[in-house]
Amino acid sequence: MRLPALFAAPVLLFALSTPAAAAPALSPSHPIVGIWRLSLPELSCTETYRFRADGTTLVTSAAEVSESRFSIPERPSAKGFYRLEDKIVKDNGKKDCSGEVMAVGKSVTNFVRFHPSGALFVMCADESMEMCIGPFERVTGEEA
Repeated sequence: MRLPALFAAPVLLFALSTPAAAAPALSPSHPIVGIWRLSLPELSCTETYRFRADGTTLVTSAAEVSESRFSIPERPSAKGFYRLEDKIVKDNGKKDCSGEVMAVGKSVTNFVRFHPSGALFVMCADESMEMCIGPFERVTGEEA
């Protein structure tokens, strides 16, 4: 999964990597399940993330298409963040919005915080709002 930073190097958050665990199935009502878009106007590009209840994702970013396995708890931490662990399992080898090609096997851990509406989230390097990207906007009317 690519994580372009809004104000810094596009792969900044990937430097904060840890392995993703095998993902148990999520409740279909988990707030991450669904389709999310991240608009990157500074790169004239949009990324689409399809988070599925079976713990898999499909991500499109420019010419790149990648698949990953992720794990996320059913409930947020006391600070209101969900720990998201993700590992790329397939990639078409083409460049993403930031011009990078993601490596199969790459693992990353980030922290997700949802807006109370459930229609937006930000993805952060840790459980603070200091280094985050987003907002990711929920796409309605399409199957994940």
